[in-house]
Amino acid sequence: MTGSPPRRIFLIAGEESGDVLGAGMMRELRALAGEEIAFLGVGGPGMEAEGLSSIFPIDDITAMGFGQVIAGLPRILRRMRDAADAVVAARPDVLVLIDAPDFTHRVARKVRARLPDLPIVKYVAPTVWVWRPGRARAMKPDVDRVLAVLPFEPAVMAKFRGPPTSYVGHPLLDEIDLLRPNPQEAARRAASPPLVLVLPGSRRAELARLGVAFGEVLGLLRRQIPDVELVLPTLPRRLAQVREMVAGWPVQPRIVVGEDEKLAAFRSARAALAASGTVTLELALAGIPTVAAYRIGWLEGRIAPYLLQITTAILPNLILSEKAMPEYLQWHIDPPAMAAQLVRLIAGGEERQAQLEAFARLDAIMGVEGDKPSRRAAAAVLETMRAGRG
Repeated sequence: MTGSPPRRIFLIAGEESGDVLGAGMMRELRALAGEEIAFLGVGGPGMEAEGLSSIFPIDDITAMGFGQVIAGLPRILRRMRDAADAVVAARPDVLVLIDAPDFTHRVARKVRARLPDLPIVKYVAPTVWVWRPGRARAMKPDVDRVLAVLPFEPAVMAKFRGPPTSYVGHPLLDEIDLLRPNPQEAARRAASPPLVLVLPGSRRAELARLGVAFGEVLGLLRRQIPDVELVLPTLPRRLAQVREMVAGWPVQPRIVVGEDEKLAAFRSARAALAASGTVTLELALAGIPTVAAYRIGWLEGRIAPYLLQITTAILPNLILSEKAMPEYLQWHIDPPAMAAQLVRLIAGGEERQAQLEAFARLDAIMGVEGDKPSRRAAAAVLETMRAGRG
């Protein structure tokens, strides 16, 4: 050590996923920096375990759904001011904003107005490829660099005139070895009875909208493959709702709670029925042929075609630029067709092989080999911090 004061990195994360990303980045920043680092900001348990003392609870800036946003708006606006004031008071060497775009982009604007020379990095690009593409251009004056987790996002951000964007890799790549089977688990995938994952979503609304349809699909599947083993991983906070949901199904899956049991099921599963979301990318990286579905509210479903920029709601399909994973969306959820497709995926043949070949291409596209995404992200933050805003 030279006796110089530590570099000060201010991080603001929203929601559990942002806390996980922030914690991984903090570990890698400490390992790569070659100098003393002090962390400040807003985070959850993961980031606090890495040495961050959060200036307020991360739950204060988490809001899901229109009603919750309206009810919590005074608190959220106050926390925006608190966060910006804390950054200005701390005078850090770099500000890193993690996910939660509606909150963090407004904080960036407030901070840029008061500390115009402070480098600002955004970790996780806003989904301008889904809707509101104008967000890319709007954030350019206030953000110096975006760290994207999907490989197509740098080109999309450039197309919409956003800030300079670098692909650092999806955080799931950090878990690739936990998702893929060893020889014994690979043998279980091929064995009978087949194990099928059931993943109806992690949010209350998803479970409510997809529960009946998923139950019908599984009932039809059981008629055609009587010995099929069904496993439904869920989160502790959703366990009661999941139990209530499956009580009305014609078949009862085995419910597992906890990450270890979930990953063990992933490594042995032959096929999956899943709600659209990050889990479909998890399944693709694990090499599990999948039938995907999604349903949003009635009004949102009527408006969505006029707002969305995409033709698929499935992440692997977006990354591959092809509809490799079959999807049944909104008005087109069709339990008999979905069950029939699952039967074919379990049995083998062309459809199963086509998905597996498409999933294999993800490795090259997403950069599975090489540094972990958290390390790439940390290196990009250090590079931006040291370059300043010259």
